[in-house]
Amino acid sequence: MGLLLSIAFHLVLIVIGLNYQSINPIKPKTSQELVQVKLEPDQKKEEKKPEEEQALVFSTQRKAPEEKKLAYMDAPPAPSAEEWQKASTYTLKNSKRYRHNWGQQVRSMMGRSVEGPDQGMVRFHIEIAADGKLSKLETLWSTSPVAEKLARQAIENMPPLPPIPTGKPLIFQKTISFQPVDDGWPPIYKYDCLPDPPAFKNPFAWDGKSPQTAIQQKVADDSKKEIPTDCPVTEDDTIEAEARDMKRQFEIWGSSRLKQKK
Repeated sequence: MGLLLSIAFHLVLIVIGLNYQSINPIKPKTSQELVQVKLEPDQKKEEKKPEEEQALVFSTQRKAPEEKKLAYMDAPPAPSAEEWQKASTYTLKNSKRYRHNWGQQVRSMMGRSVEGPDQGMVRFHIEIAADGKLSKLETLWSTSPVAEKLARQAIENMPPLPPIPTGKPLIFQKTISFQPVDDGWPPIYKYDCLPDPPAFKNPFAWDGKSPQTAIQQKVADDSKKEIPTDCPVTEDDTIEAEARDMKRQFEIWGSSRLKQKK
């Protein structure tokens, strides 16, 4: 009986050992040996390149960006002698031709305008004596000191101008645009002989002192308007001129993203 129990016990141990070996097999030893290398204290520190050399490497690895083409616009031509001769005899709308030629003469002498921080506009208050000489120049506002400086230099170096057509001092305000965009074109003169519409007055304006009264706004009565028959005829106001005027407006206000050519 004792012998049978001993044999059964040993069989159980053998079965348990075989199951354990199947679950966790013994990995054979490889011939590779781990080698540990100890570095000396002066070799443990990595040599760092100077920041200038690193920046140089980084900049050479980057792709060079393409230079942006800046927009520019050449100065318009100065008024010709013929245009000044017409301006010296045009008295309507506060010497409208004279004022336009004066602004074009100044802008022409300012030179090419280039896109950037120097572009901008400047508005002047101008008073010109009856003989055509400048008597007063005052800067009302400016968005670019460069534009204002160039405009003042041009005004100081302007050639002699013809006398004012009305024989009286000419007082007006003018904005000079020094930008690479089309900011204007020759005005249309055929409506200058018509009377000015009534000036608008704010009916709610009050100075706080005077008695409040309702202001009756004047409205132009087209039924009683008489169109003058002595309007000056100018060859500038042609169908072609108005067509060019409309084309410029479409080019300015039209979007470049619409109806793109594929």
